[in-house]
Parts: sequence; structure tokens; C-alpha cells
Amino acid sequence: MTMTIAEKILAAHAGLEKVAPGQFIRARVDLVLANDITAPIAIREFQRIGVGEVWDRERVVLVPDHFAPNKDIRSAEQCREVREFARQQRLLHYFEVGRMGIEHVLLPEQGLALPGDLVVGADSHTCTYGALGAFATGMGSTDIAVAMATGQVWMRVPETIKLVYRGQLPRWVGGKDLILYTIGDIGVDGALYQAMEFTGPTIADLPMDDRFTMANMAVEAGAKAGLFHVDQKTLNYIEPKARRAYTIYASDPDARCAQVIEYDVSALEPQVAFPPLPSNARPLSQVGEVPIDQVVIGGCTNGRWRDLLLAAEVLRGRKVHPYVRCIVIPGTQDIFLRAVREGLAEAFVEAGAVFSTPTCGPCLGGHMGVLAAGERCISTTNRNFAGRMGHPESEVYLANPAVAAASAVLGRIGGPEELP
Repeated sequence: MTMTIAEKILAAHAGLEKVAPGQFIRARVDLVLANDITAPIAIREFQRIGVGEVWDRERVVLVPDHFAPNKDIRSAEQCREVREFARQQRLLHYFEVGRMGIEHVLLPEQGLALPGDLVVGADSHTCTYGALGAFATGMGSTDIAVAMATGQVWMRVPETIKLVYRGQLPRWVGGKDLILYTIGDIGVDGALYQAMEFTGPTIADLPMDDRFTMANMAVEAGAKAGLFHVDQKTLNYIEPKARRAYTIYASDPDARCAQVIEYDVSALEPQVAFPPLPSNARPLSQVGEVPIDQVVIGGCTNGRWRDLLLAAEVLRGRKVHPYVRCIVIPGTQDIFLRAVREGLAEAFVEAGAVFSTPTCGPCLGGHMGVLAAGERCISTTNRNFAGRMGHPESEVYLANPAVAAASAVLGRIGGPEELP
């Protein structure tokens, strides 16, 4: 029986020769992840189980990143609970403020998520690690408690949607535009409980940072996971970082997919998703006059090195509009330090932007960029639901880093080609 990459990974972790969509399996996991919002719930459920110790202290990862550095007393209590559990369990991979990063940028950078892995996390954007050829998916905190205790999860094997992209991408168009265009085409439930498999010549040319962006937003189409095949670019990224052995899986050429969708993206424009859904994507030329109050460049979707490079290329030598707040957030401390050493931080600050320590902060309306009633923000993050960044009457528009940076200068949504 032929299988897709998703099915092969799940079969291997279930100890089975083959699996089929719809089949329920019990599978061992390679990595379990939680953060300062989701971990406290998982920890309390873990304690109710009564097993005493996690199944493997090298495979449980805790990252305080959402409200960290602590924004108030309540968030401080949440982080303290996570910190004390990590200390009690002697976890090898607890990342404190100053050594942390946004979890889905940090774990690949640290070589903790690897090809062929089954990764579960108490965060919906755990699917990011599919860029490495892993089956990675978000689960509820109770499921994560069981995974921490047993090293296993129970799940249904998803069908696969194969997405084939062809054509050379135009200037200022990247992974964020590909995934926004795709979600705009199939809808926020277009891949509901399915695995999205990203393939084609365009994908082969895509840098790793852009692949992470696409895998990260697979869940915004309702997907269980979003996977890329491992190629030389993947190996070049992984080999200097990997902390353990890994296995590479690939879909069989004749593997059965629920659907195959092909796109010619050679004429694709930068995409902007209007509120309140990521599927409300439209080409930049059809955006119209949309004035903005805030710009956020960062997040687990677009806080990587290439994202900052694009933003700096646009902002260097220019000034942020006097009535716009521009907030730039590197995904990890390593990216922050590199931005300082290579002059990107200077370019942002001289342009009039805020350059922040790594945090999820504004993405979920947590801190470092909460919106007031009636305010508009263009952001490189992944969600633009009503009230996502603050007041229910605020608005969030999603775009790539170059468009976000250009909009900061223009004071309205626009692209780099509009700048003098």
C-alpha cells in the first residue's frame, strides 16, 4: 500500500506497517511542547494523573513566550508555575527569558524538532515544524498532559491535500503570500482535519524561512498538519543543529490524496488578508486606501532572519510615518543578536520603529502592541479575528514583512514599489 509522508510518519510512530485515513492510532511522540498560557493547565492535569515524573525529561519543552517578559501579576504567576514545574522535573529544555524565543521559531533553531518527528504542542501553530518534514500538530492541554506522562497520543489519521505550486515568484512575493493566497482560495475550513502537503517547483526554490511561514499557517485552513518534503535546503538547515538522529520520509509518487490542487504563481501579487479572517485575502493592487495606526513585524509566522532582512531593506534610510507605531520583534535571542551585529537593529531604530525582545505579545493582544477601539494594524502574524490584537472594534490586516514595512512608511497599506 502506498502512503503519503504524513501517513508514513504516523505509521512508524504507531508501530504499524501501514495506516489509512480515518484510522485511529496510538502513537509515540518525539517532542511535547507547551508555553506560559497552555502549560499551567497541562501541568495541573499532569499532576491529577499522579505519575510523578514526565516520561522523558529530554523530550518535554517549555517556553514562556506569550506574556513574557511578564506583563502583569497574573502572567507572572503563570510563568512561575511553568518555571517551578520545569525545575521539579529537571527538564533539559526550559527556555527562560533572555535565552528564549517565540517557541515555533526557537525549536527548529535549537535543533529540537527534526525530520520524521511526531511533535505535539499545546499551541495551534505547532504545525510550523512541518517545514522540516515532521508531522507536527497542536492539541489541547489535557492531551499534552497525557503526552508528558506517557509519551503517547491518540489520534485519527488525516487525509492529505496535495498542493502543487509552479512558476517563479515575483519581487516582494514569498511564502506568506503563497499561504494567504491558498487559504483565500480554499477557505478557513478548506483543509479541515487534513494534512496539507506543499510541493512543486516553486516550493523547491523557496527558502526555509518561507517554508516555516507556510507550514505555520496551515492550521488557518483548518489543517491538522502542513508538511514539506526534505530536500538539500532542509538538510543544510538541520545538519548543523540536530541534537539527535532523525528519519526522512517521502510520499510515494502514487500515494492517494483526497485532493490535488495546482497553482501557477508566476504573476502572484503580495497578498493582504482583510479582517476578520485569513481567508479574506486580496492582491495588493485591490486593497484601496486603508490608513493604519500600527505595524507589527515578527511573530512565529514572520519573525525569522529573512523576514527581518526584508523589513530592514524597506525601512533603511526611511522614516516610519509620524502617526504610525511600528513594532519589530525578532523570533529568538539569536536573531535579535544577529540583527544588532549586522546593523538591522540600527536601521529599525533610526527609522523610528520599536525593536523588541522576543515575545508573542501583540499577536494575541497580550502586550507590546494592544489596539484601542477603531485602530487598524497591519501585521506579519497569522490571525486577524475580531479583537485578536485588543479591542473588539479594532482591525488587523495580514501581510508579508516587506508590505508591512512599506505600510509603516506610507501610513496606509501599500507596497515597497510605492516608496520613493
